[in-house]
Amino acid sequence: MSRHRRPFSLLAALTALAVPAAAGCSPGGSGARVDPPSAPPAAVAGLCAALHKELPGTVASLDRTPALPESDLTAAWGGSAIVLRCGIPRPAKMLDEKQDGVEVNGVGWLLEKLDDGGFRFTTGMRLAYTEVRVDKEHATDAGMLVGLSAAIAKTVPEGISSY
Repeated sequence: MSRHRRPFSLLAALTALAVPAAAGCSPGGSGARVDPPSAPPAAVAGLCAALHKELPGTVASLDRTPALPESDLTAAWGGSAIVLRCGIPRPAKMLDEKQDGVEVNGVGWLLEKLDDGGFRFTTGMRLAYTEVRVDKEHATDAGMLVGLSAAIAKTVPEGISSY
């Protein structure tokens, strides 16, 4: 991921990428199926548990939805419209300097358009990697990463995770 600092322009970045809809249930369901990452190291799991407690109740005007199975490593808003997984292994694309990224409230995010039509944001330069998948309708909300970034900045220290 490029280490260039870019001004926050999530709306412009997403519009330019023509973000397609994420696969999954429509917003507002009774719960969202979110597979937790497989056995992150205890230190990473501890950071994710702290993050879980600080996550906002609302993201992009969507209320928090139960993530199933229940885990401190996952969260969802608006059914599966916005889904978070903390404690994932470092994505291979994180090392590609040609990948695009933005910085929101001091948290760097790798931006990926997925083959299945979804869109994923992954934190970089933090001791635990966190990914957020967003559907098309909510990906263009420029404030969507603001509350999530604030919670991550508060609970997941800067650094390079060895996981």
